[in-house]
Amino acid sequence: MSGGTLAALDIGGTKIAAALVDRSGTVLRRGRVPTPAGGGDAVLAAAAELLDGLGLAGSDVRGLGVGAPGVIDPDTGRVVSATDVLPGWAGTPVRETLTALTGLPVTVVNDVRAMAYGEARAGAGAGHHRVLHVSVGTGVGGALTTGGDLDHGAHGTAGELAHLLVPERGPVPCGCGRRDHLEAAASGPAIAATGDAPRAGALLGRALAGLLAVLDPDAVVIGGGVAQIGAPYLDAVAAAFRDEALPPLRATPIVPARLGTDAPLVGAALLAGTLLAGSPPA
Repeated sequence: MSGGTLAALDIGGTKIAAALVDRSGTVLRRGRVPTPAGGGDAVLAAAAELLDGLGLAGSDVRGLGVGAPGVIDPDTGRVVSATDVLPGWAGTPVRETLTALTGLPVTVVNDVRAMAYGEARAGAGAGHHRVLHVSVGTGVGGALTTGGDLDHGAHGTAGELAHLLVPERGPVPCGCGRRDHLEAAASGPAIAATGDAPRAGALLGRALAGLLAVLDPDAVVIGGGVAQIGAPYLDAVAAAFRDEALPPLRATPIVPARLGTDAPLVGAALLAGTLLAGSPPA
């Protein structure tokens, strides 16, 4: 299925973004709305309405890719588990509901994995074989790609770093409730609580030093809303990483996501297109 465009959704704790994307990964049209309260049904109804506003009806859109928070069952598109970042989200049948609301074939993947796929195929990860992708926003997430394809691991958590222990208590709870995890100290809400983006960046950099000793990727790509802070945050990440990393790892590139906040939309759309073509990624 080489023709037609693809629709994409990026569902988050504070906003829902939608886009129409061509087969090369170019965003043709985009929109966003705040994430409503009321659980999965309310969120998906708002998402479908947002897509309608982009002109979905009567268009040549062939499929819908969704990046969603939580652990996603790849066979059913249902949310297996989720934190309180999006209350009432666990158990939501995302694929089934959106298929009914839009009439499109729907592919659902974890939102950070959607970001990773977009960056690996059309962004800062392109050209690197093994990449650790980090997303810092309402929460902290991570994913691995190898050869441009998602590496899920045995339990679907490969690359996750939210729950890595940090040497200080965060100002907000991690999504799991603990305050000694990276998400509690380095997420967007943690930075909002302290006003100290460089400190949060340094904590992420130290965590990456340990994680890269295990994973040894070719590059690290950092995306999500917090990455938009720019140099005060990203420079702190890089400096702390190089202070703590093993000598062979210190030259590992740590780069901002090239697609910015479009990365999950592009990744979800391209993944939907790949699966529609009958060639699922490894």
